[in-house]
Amino acid sequence: MHTGKSYGLAEFLHWTRRSIGWLLLIGTIPTVLYEVFGLHWLTVPWPVVAMLGTATAFIVGFKNAQSYSRTWEARQIWGGAVGACRAWAMMSRDLLHDPALSRELIYRQLAWLTALRYQLRSHRGWESSNKSYNKEYQQRFTVPENETPLEQELAKYLSPADLARIWSGNNRATQLLSLQGERLKEFNEQGYLEHFRFLDMHAALREFTGHQGKSERIKNFPYPRQYATINRLFVQLFALLLPFALLEEFAALDQHVTGLLKGHMVWLAIPFSALISWVYTSLEQVGASTENPFEGSANSIPISQMSRAAEIDMLEMLGETDLPPALQPRNNIVL
Repeated sequence: MHTGKSYGLAEFLHWTRRSIGWLLLIGTIPTVLYEVFGLHWLTVPWPVVAMLGTATAFIVGFKNAQSYSRTWEARQIWGGAVGACRAWAMMSRDLLHDPALSRELIYRQLAWLTALRYQLRSHRGWESSNKSYNKEYQQRFTVPENETPLEQELAKYLSPADLARIWSGNNRATQLLSLQGERLKEFNEQGYLEHFRFLDMHAALREFTGHQGKSERIKNFPYPRQYATINRLFVQLFALLLPFALLEEFAALDQHVTGLLKGHMVWLAIPFSALISWVYTSLEQVGASTENPFEGSANSIPISQMSRAAEIDMLEMLGETDLPPALQPRNNIVL
């Protein structure tokens, strides 16, 4: 997540510079063929490209709106998850009669937060974090889940027996919730937790399961590939045809200018076609980099920062003073 006022123009141009280079090349080739080699038949009627541009604008706008919706929904889900963890810490502290048991439940819930965020940061084939422009930009910030192995992080909160048990499972976050349920049942049977309090805390586990399921739904179901594909094809087709439509438009301006520019106005088709197409390609690139809100790109949800903030609050509820530091932005990016 970007924490500054906005991305700087220089870094945005640097992020999209590969597209700019290709667009300038796409604009240069037909212009050279038209002006230098005299192939004046290499033109496309402007209304055809204008209609294509209108259709492209609609579909690009639709994708960006859906990408933002996915990101905002992910932020709401994760906000609910960390809020529920704080509530769990209060219940564990206040409803149990043994501080050691309270600490066990709170630490295991911190392990659940940790395991879930690591699962959400794992790569999927449709995500854009491995694209060249994103991989290069990732050098400007840190993804905490890439810095420390999951097993090392979980060892802070779990006993060796619990760690060994959940490590063999496919979905470690789910196994941790299952362990919480088993321990609540034992506490109830042993008299540490009254039955109605057991029911309240077990309902909280169902809430955690709901938050996890919603997060996994967004993580494991991409923006539909058919829409993503047609969006990219429309943008590429528009960028390819636009220079051919601008050739005659700028060549006709020779009748209205004098001086050095007279007879050379057609060359302006190169920068202007690149500029117009850059607007479309940049919107497509922004949408692709926003549609997967957990992948660990600069525009992803800061689940690591939110988890750390919840961890600090939960440890303070236990009266602990050796607290981890809050995660700070690096180059205005925090995850």
